[in-house]
Amino acid sequence: CPIDPAFTKCCQESGFLMVVKCQQENAALKECLTTYYNDPAFYEECKIEYLKQREEFRATGIPAKQRQQKLPTSM
Repeated sequence: CPIDPAFTKCCQESGFLMVVKCQQENAALKECLTTYYNDPAFYEECKIEYLKQREEFRATGIPAKQRQQKLPTSM
């Protein structure tokens, strides 16, 4: 689900009151995300990705975040 521009705009304009003022936009976003959470194909895709990352970590000992960082270049 791409984040709805209306939800983003509402949150930016409301500041701390977004919890109260953006309930309708938040409900629409939650409904969209719940669709993904209940999708067995999406679950399997996430599981495969997790297992791949876990296997790489066990082989290298380097967390995925550190592996993805750009190597410094020397000049």
